[in-house]
Amino acid sequence: MSGNRKLPGIFLLASFLTGTIFMSSCKKDPTLPILTTDEAREITINSAIVDGNVIEDGGAEVTARGICWGNEAMPTLDDNFKASGIGPGEFTCIIDGLDPNTEYYVRAYAENSVGIAFGNEITFTTGIAPPVVTTGQISNVTAITAVCSGTIVYDGGAGITEKGICWSEVPDPGLQGSHTNIATGSATYSCTLSELTGGTRYYARAYVKNEGGIIAYGDQIVFNTKLADIEGNLYSVVYIGNQVWMAENLRTIKFNDNSPIPNITDNTEWLNLTGPAYCWYNNDIQYKPTFGALYSWYTIEAGSLCPSGWHVPTDDEYGTLEVYLGLNPDSVKVWGWRGTNQGTQMKSTTGWEDGGNGTNTSGFTGLPGGYRYAAQGAFYSLGKLTYWWSSSELNANESWYRLLDNINNDVYRATTSKKGGKYIRCVKN
Repeated sequence: MSGNRKLPGIFLLASFLTGTIFMSSCKKDPTLPILTTDEAREITINSAIVDGNVIEDGGAEVTARGICWGNEAMPTLDDNFKASGIGPGEFTCIIDGLDPNTEYYVRAYAENSVGIAFGNEITFTTGIAPPVVTTGQISNVTAITAVCSGTIVYDGGAGITEKGICWSEVPDPGLQGSHTNIATGSATYSCTLSELTGGTRYYARAYVKNEGGIIAYGDQIVFNTKLADIEGNLYSVVYIGNQVWMAENLRTIKFNDNSPIPNITDNTEWLNLTGPAYCWYNNDIQYKPTFGALYSWYTIEAGSLCPSGWHVPTDDEYGTLEVYLGLNPDSVKVWGWRGTNQGTQMKSTTGWEDGGNGTNTSGFTGLPGGYRYAAQGAFYSLGKLTYWWSSSELNANESWYRLLDNINNDVYRATTSKKGGKYIRCVKN
């Protein structure tokens, strides 16, 4: 039999005393691999880890293996997949780029010469992401209220359950402090901030909460409430260093106890003043909204001119302002023009004649409202200069003031008759 040709199926004939036995041997055809898919772990808002295990290679080399996934049952490599090595045994894949709060179907796969086999199917749901919100601008500011808006940019893959605005007198306001909310409505919304304190700096930011209980905040914005006087006139305020100033001239015609301030229009009567008085420039009320009222110094002497919690600044308090703006401290008590560009920083950017506008980098917003001359009772220099009284006296007849004009960039300090008609800026106590 040694001369017989061997065929893929070999037959051996053996003769025994008891008979003849035929024996045959054949190679088994390969099959698909057998594998399992483990439960997902370390699930985040956009990723998860899934393990697989090729238990049997099916009698042929496993040339690829990994995890495939999709949003519908029985995912294949035509959906999404990530490879993880070859051969039998355990393997791990990190699948990422997933959407938050979304259910995924997952199967391990393995490939040999026969084809691709899949493990059992598992499912998992990604976590809910933080929402995203932006803070809009502040509007309709009064002494006690303001309006702020927010816009929801992204819900985090879950429904929004609450949105609103929070605010505080300190940075980074949160829900532990003052806030107002809206439960429903469009992505852009507005809220009224209430029970605010007049003439005060506030920090505000939009917030949003989704069904995952995740709270997100927008960027904070800073604003100042208006200051109200006894008549209800509203004034912008500005923080300059550690001081808080009115950014407009006072225009009340009453003391803060509600008693009236005499309105003196006659020139002769004005130059003979010995007590409180006010007027509008040129005795024309049209100037009230822009420039405020001109007051005699005796009006300050009453001690109740500014709104409660505010006062007419002293000569030293004006000096503090000037030093903050860069004036050499050695120059503060100098009589006359002092400094470099402190006046430019204090002047408004419009309204000054002959190229005299300032930069207003201080926010003080000084306007050229002119003055009423003590020696005549007449009005002068509208558009060219402005004066402000301080509460500080030189003597029984004169008090200190500050002056800006359209020619100089610095600040003038001197004294003059208490009968003069000058403007008032109040500073916070």
